[in-house]
Amino acid sequence: MIELEKLLKENGHEVEVFSMQHPLNLKSGKSGYFPGEVDLNKKTITSLAYSLLRPFGSKEVRRKYKQLLKEFKPDVVHLNNIHSHLSPILAVIAHRHKVPVVWALHDHKLLCPRYDCMRNNKPCELCFTHKYNVVRYRCMKNSLLASLIAYAEAIFWNKEIVSRSTNTFICPSTFLLKNMIKGGFDKNQLVVLNNFINLKKVTGNNFVRQNYYCYVGRLSTEKGIKTLLKAARELPQHILKVIGTGPLENSLKEEYKEKHIEFLGFREWNDLKEILGSSKVMVIPSECYENNPLSVIESLCLGTPVIGSNIGGIPELITPGKNGLIFETGNVSDLQNKISQIFQSALSFNYSEIEYKARNKFNSGNYYDQIINIYDKLIFSKN
Repeated sequence: MIELEKLLKENGHEVEVFSMQHPLNLKSGKSGYFPGEVDLNKKTITSLAYSLLRPFGSKEVRRKYKQLLKEFKPDVVHLNNIHSHLSPILAVIAHRHKVPVVWALHDHKLLCPRYDCMRNNKPCELCFTHKYNVVRYRCMKNSLLASLIAYAEAIFWNKEIVSRSTNTFICPSTFLLKNMIKGGFDKNQLVVLNNFINLKKVTGNNFVRQNYYCYVGRLSTEKGIKTLLKAARELPQHILKVIGTGPLENSLKEEYKEKHIEFLGFREWNDLKEILGSSKVMVIPSECYENNPLSVIESLCLGTPVIGSNIGGIPELITPGKNGLIFETGNVSDLQNKISQIFQSALSFNYSEIEYKARNKFNSGNYYDQIINIYDKLIFSKN
């Protein structure tokens, strides 16, 4: 969202952001319109009630958003990740003010009350058509109360209401678009538009490929990190560099003390770019419905091939033998074989070609042309 704001302003458009108050927010001239922070860590009755009511469209959000719309008079509203801290009321209000609404979908929230389509660490699509399953299986933190609230939110902001208030839903992957259709959304309201990358982040490099492979991401079960580490343990001849933090960090460090497995923790982009760009391959072993992972796009734009699990939007980004390989999700043996293939002379990649094709496809100029085309169609049809 931040990169999109920069991109639009660089091309001469006026842009204003509507967000939640937060101490880490970037400076904004309109921050006075931002509703108060929802802090889920506070345990007082007042803060709990505040956080529970916000997803349904609080009076404060409604009032301040209407004020901003009245002052700024936007030609189009572009929504991102609004559910918990702002709510879909933004789409409804914009629609009532006859402002076209574009909604970028970064996850499966409109289909799955818990966002990620996971149940017992396995992908699940039951709520695509019957939302009560979130209560039946207590999908939210294994809590009946939390699951009831998630169910109430899903019913309150149902498919009919959000579809009626939204002109176009942007799906960063074809996989998500197909799932939206499974969930009953109108395919005519859906468009695929991949995420983009600012090429300044990945230019000016002179990488020398080294004898290691890497993982970049959250250290949590659904990301498949355990599958990767099991595979890596049996490949002591190849070094794995694990970049990222998460709930499993300490336990994984304790369990996997092999010298050829290095846990590097969080790294700023300049360090990350050097590690990723010098790697033989990046592995994304996810076992959840990834949408259009930026980590894959960044890797390819640095010329680094990717071994990806055959799930979600990951296979859309990989052409086996050209810019990476695909393995069967959760299959340790298959992943081991794919990693070994990368390091064998029988399989070689043209790093420059990988970089060139990825930058051609995922650059901000391409994204700008497509998003402006979407905006223009809505604005002109309105007029």
